[in-house]
Amino acid sequence: MAGEAGEARESNTGMTTDIPHLKRALSATLSRDRPRLQRRLQQLEKRFDAGQAAKLAAAIAASAEHLARRQALPVVLSGPDLPVVQCLGQLEAAISAHQVVVVAGETGSGKTTQLPKLCLKLGRGRAGMIGHTQPRRLAARAVATRLAEELQTRVGEQVGVKVRFQEQLSEQSLIKVMTDGMLLAEMQQDRALDQYDTLIIDEAHERSLNIDFLLGYLRQLLPKRPDLKVIITSATIDHERFAAHFRQAPVIEVSGRTYPVEVRYRDSAEEGERDLRQDVEAVLRDIEREERGQVPPARDVLVFLSGERDIRELHHHLRRCNFRDTEFLPLYARLSQQEQHKVFTAHRGRRVVLTTNVAETSLTV
Repeated sequence: MAGEAGEARESNTGMTTDIPHLKRALSATLSRDRPRLQRRLQQLEKRFDAGQAAKLAAAIAASAEHLARRQALPVVLSGPDLPVVQCLGQLEAAISAHQVVVVAGETGSGKTTQLPKLCLKLGRGRAGMIGHTQPRRLAARAVATRLAEELQTRVGEQVGVKVRFQEQLSEQSLIKVMTDGMLLAEMQQDRALDQYDTLIIDEAHERSLNIDFLLGYLRQLLPKRPDLKVIITSATIDHERFAAHFRQAPVIEVSGRTYPVEVRYRDSAEEGERDLRQDVEAVLRDIEREERGQVPPARDVLVFLSGERDIRELHHHLRRCNFRDTEFLPLYARLSQQEQHKVFTAHRGRRVVLTTNVAETSLTV
């Protein structure tokens, strides 16, 4: 039997079934298939069986063919001119040379949408998917939609999404956008995260329990998965701590793009208990008077509220106030995807967005 292992044999797939050849062929398979195929190969090394070798050769050939199809998928990488584009060369070199890279980016830099595309350019996302995590469902869906638009595809094709109660993925999916809780749950069945060749942990500075568990687990996993790349994005305030956690990983700082924002804050406690709806209406009336009928109105308004109930009540009130050239849009996690997407569409007149802190921490509105 031992002698048969060294003989070159042809399977019905045309692949040679000797052990050295099968070992070399493993490198051209999908990362999710490789551990299982490796175990079968180790069993063959202990006790060679021509029939099992032929079956293994067929399984390796099927995985290699699937990988070849993924590599052949056309990817359109055009996109908007965002600040992060100026650092793409530096980011490309860092990701190619290091297993972990920390990207410190300010709001509006474009890191959330452009980093997955840079990974695609570097050839990632073929042997395994690019996993891209967001702290909230609303942000995950919005990011997936935007990435699909920029890659000129549809959600569920080259760009997939997986959040609670929603999963749109296919065999074509190169990028998988999900909440960090979903990635954490997947670890129960896929301990080595073999379905991914790259992970982007976005908004890591939020430091939720999910994110902390993920970062701790990844630090232990990386030595066992030398092929896995990890990119961590953070606000500029915390990035050194993440770099130190991953044994002084390189830090790339990216500037942001911001627009002038005027904050108007009213504390009801100063003048006794007042009605929230009347407070917001009064601020909007002040802005309307200051602009003196300017057409179209010059300023949009973002109103932060404590929860869904306050948003619904205020939305109902403001729609009855007869403001000129003004639309009111609610934005919260339980809102339908179609309603959430309205916030990002072009508009005429003044737009007033009524939202929770999701528009402060997870989305740039």
